[in-house]
Amino acid sequence: MHDTPPVILGDEPGSFPHSVLTERHPAIIRQVREAFPYGPERQAALDALLDDCTKGVIEPLPADAHDRDRWQEWGTAAYSGRPWTDVPWLWAESYFYRRLLDAVGFFTPGAWQGIDPFRPAKLAELDSAETDEELAALDELAGRSEAEQDRALLHGSLWGNRADLGFRLSAADGTTPEGTPPLVADDSAALWSLMPPAAPAPLLCLVADNAGRELIPDLLLIAHLLTRRRIQRAVLQVKPYPYFVSDATPADVLDSLRRLRSAPGSARAYGDALWAALTDGRLTVRAHPFSCAPLPYERMPDDFRAELTPATLTVLKGDLNYRRLVGDRRWPPTTAFADVTACFPGPVAALRTLKSEVITGLRAGTEAALTAAEDQRWRTSGTHALIQVRR
Repeated sequence: MHDTPPVILGDEPGSFPHSVLTERHPAIIRQVREAFPYGPERQAALDALLDDCTKGVIEPLPADAHDRDRWQEWGTAAYSGRPWTDVPWLWAESYFYRRLLDAVGFFTPGAWQGIDPFRPAKLAELDSAETDEELAALDELAGRSEAEQDRALLHGSLWGNRADLGFRLSAADGTTPEGTPPLVADDSAALWSLMPPAAPAPLLCLVADNAGRELIPDLLLIAHLLTRRRIQRAVLQVKPYPYFVSDATPADVLDSLRRLRSAPGSARAYGDALWAALTDGRLTVRAHPFSCAPLPYERMPDDFRAELTPATLTVLKGDLNYRRLVGDRRWPPTTAFADVTACFPGPVAALRTLKSEVITGLRAGTEAALTAAEDQRWRTSGTHALIQVRR
């Protein structure tokens, strides 16, 4: 057993969480402002949010907000009146994005209702030359062995925006410029053992992270598993509304699917396979409100738990999902992954590129080597990743 460490706050100047709250969030407000010709009312609301999140304190949502009561339960009742840096970092980040949607009128009747403030950046990424390279690499992959295809598509989903096929095939065996292995933990053998081709797993649940060039590899992995009959059905869990700049929504799934089906070669075949799976029910897209909650998964509501419980395996993608899975706390890196994920219903796998400080499940020697080579940069640089599985 282990003592529960404190949650991560953003109150330490110079720390990564503090820089997110005081530097990244203002930059995101500027990015959103430049992406759309918002009128005076929305400009003023963005100015107010900028001032509030850098100099002010937590304020509740407007009285007429459709989810005010839900957010009161999720934390505003407890945190109102406190500086943004003095509440749990996970909560403060989540609330910032909810407030940003309020500022741009996403939930308010009017011209900007339902308009994703991050959509221009998402579409630009989908239409980029890098995405063309990623999709073209699928043609080369078609000639590889099934084991190589498994590995490449799993690593594509893991790394997301690393489009080079050669990188995917060699990532686990290579090193970073600092001489440390890119994968700090690799339970991929355990992951594949839960989806053997001889006995297809009844259901895979994949909880997505980012849209664009990171969602496409997730969709490719699902298509591969369905086509190879490693699974019978898949559920793709996405966010019900825009969240954390680039998190995937149902609209982003459709954009990615259209991108695949408009491409030549193998990419089109994958897109057609996904289209068929959606229409015949082998693939389902879900968007539960708890996906945008500022809370760890141990506090998931019963109806969301019921959606995840039947899965043979639930794959959680990305950094935010990892933080919610293990708890955004200052765990010693050698804390057992199985211990901190015991509350999750059923077998679970984390596929994550390291972009925040929290981590569990490392061997003592791995942690020591990483810290000796890179100090603590390895935790947040995005140059390392992990595949962790709890059966």
